[in-house]
Amino acid sequence: MKKVFITGGSSGIGLAIAQSLIARGDEVWGTSRNLIRLEHLQKVHPVRLDLSDSRSIDEAFKGALANAGYFDVVINNAGSGHFGVAEHLSDAVIESQFQILVFGHLQLTRLAIAAMRARGRGLIINVTSLASRLPVPFMAAYNAAKAAMAAYTMSMQLELPDSNVRIVDLQPADILTSFNDAVPKREEHDPRYKERVAKTWAAVDRNMKNAPPPDLVAKRALELIDSLNPPPRITVGDPFQSKVAPFIFRFLPQRVRVWGLKMYYGI
Repeated sequence: MKKVFITGGSSGIGLAIAQSLIARGDEVWGTSRNLIRLEHLQKVHPVRLDLSDSRSIDEAFKGALANAGYFDVVINNAGSGHFGVAEHLSDAVIESQFQILVFGHLQLTRLAIAAMRARGRGLIINVTSLASRLPVPFMAAYNAAKAAMAAYTMSMQLELPDSNVRIVDLQPADILTSFNDAVPKREEHDPRYKERVAKTWAAVDRNMKNAPPPDLVAKRALELIDSLNPPPRITVGDPFQSKVAPFIFRFLPQRVRVWGLKMYYGI
């Protein structure tokens, strides 16, 4: 039995992972900003955590750790998005994306490493996004934050002296969740962007509806947890997004990459 701490355990990918872990007998501490959202999850230890609040992060993890005794696995999964023209994004939106997607989870990562080092072993899974490598138009702050988290994860992989404390970058492509429903969409008044924004959102929404379910990510996450030597990075999603496109992009000049993504989103 594994003891697992997972952020964003009340919906989407986090919920699928939590349910899969519980179904096989693992013990899960799941977090949410609102504990009411965790009430339907039987056998999950509910933890209130607000990634925008440093004190909340510290208290949530340390409280859960005291309750659990130790964690075999910590999964940094919770997140949020936005949709709007990069040129017009406010400082508040950009700061919020980086706080939730980068700074909050890095704080948890540091706490997890300290706890795992004391035991001599452990696994941290940072759920970033394929958007860190293949950016989605009009989600610039989200793309940049996920890329920052991916780069920071790789840096820690290079630096960690204890090979028994491992960190994995799990990069989902489009996955069928309610993520798009929760994304704040800025009303676009700039006529230069209006048509491009509409076309991109149509493509984003279509891709989401045709994407594989979060159970696919849960399956891969459990494989990572069970592996004696997990890979430093994996991608999960439909074959084109998660395998073909990243492979092709490795060999293309930036000009062609930008052109290809514009064609993909119809802009």
